[in-house]
Amino acid sequence: MDREEQQILQLFEDGDRALVAGDLAELSRIFADDYIQHDESGKSFTKQDVINNLKSGAIRYVAMVSIGRRIRLLTEDVAIVHGSESDEVEQNGRRFFVRYVYTDVVLKRSGKWQIAGSQLAKSTKDESSPEGR
Repeated sequence: MDREEQQILQLFEDGDRALVAGDLAELSRIFADDYIQHDESGKSFTKQDVINNLKSGAIRYVAMVSIGRRIRLLTEDVAIVHGSESDEVEQNGRRFFVRYVYTDVVLKRSGKWQIAGSQLAKSTKDESSPEGR
């Protein structure tokens, strides 16, 4: 794994920890200002939506396990990351598990990698959908 791939992997590991910890400042660093996510139902969320949902307590990540993460560097400042996740989520007073696969676009701007876009898809039958990653 080269240096750029290591930086991207670290970005994603930091992101997982920040989501579980509810670390809004860290998430603000990880997600680009123009970040957009489409969940498995096709609903879109901006960076601010994701942060607001965590800040308000609308959603809380109790645990997060990422597997099968694959980084593909397309250019020196653009990468695609594929992987899957199994999360324990608390929303509207109930806990449930959600499993999905994702494709993320990662951009290097001003020397720093950030997640600019995410597309989520369910990987198993699961009736619940969290409000933004």
